[in-house]
Amino acid sequence: MTDPLQPLVDLPGVRDAADRARDALADVHRHKANRRGWPTTAAEAAVRAARSSAAIDGGTTDLPAVDGRVDDPILAGSLRVGQALDGDALRNLVGTWQRAPLQALARLHLLAAADLVADESSLGRPRGEAGVAERLDMLVQTVLGSTAPAPVIAAVVHGELLTLRPFGTADGVVARAASRLVAASSGLDPHSLGVPEVFWLRRRQAYLDAAAGFGAGDPDAVGGWVLLCCGAFEDGAREATSIADSASG
Repeated sequence: MTDPLQPLVDLPGVRDAADRARDALADVHRHKANRRGWPTTAAEAAVRAARSSAAIDGGTTDLPAVDGRVDDPILAGSLRVGQALDGDALRNLVGTWQRAPLQALARLHLLAAADLVADESSLGRPRGEAGVAERLDMLVQTVLGSTAPAPVIAAVVHGELLTLRPFGTADGVVARAASRLVAASSGLDPHSLGVPEVFWLRRRQAYLDAAAGFGAGDPDAVGGWVLLCCGAFEDGAREATSIADSASG
């Protein structure tokens, strides 16, 4: 059977952009600070990613100075998601994604939206509108069966979740976390050292416009979204390098 994502890989510049992202992340994993000390740098990456992801959706980036309490519900949820994408928790979530991806997405939503919904029974449950559950199922079946480069798969998961808004709350945080999860589970970024969220926050309007173009389905816009996401992974590797450089003194 033809891989449904192959047309995206064949778009001008996509394969090269995916290769650059892969090489940049491979390089940062070889950084001397990450050979044995990657748990420390990964933890810092998770916090930076969470703060940036929250800010994209209108949350604060301010961490509590003393008592550890996070009052902003968007940031609190994003930080919980960040913890689930770090260390042993990441390995567990990768296993869930590879075995039952819809359960992994439900877990991400439960963490991201716990302080945002009045009805706790809605946590982890797709919206009841017609076609939402079917599109989610089609998405996971497509990406799990694809041999496309990991940055392309991550871009498709990210863009589809942003477009579909399957849960109705915290969908942006979930979409960006799912992109990180694809990167980790595929081996593109196994320790989740990269921080593409910083790139997306710095270009927030371009990011939102590109996501809207992806949702509209125009081939040029879809290709532009994939290229933007590949560029974010490459830039996220540079952010990871700065973390590693600081850790190595």
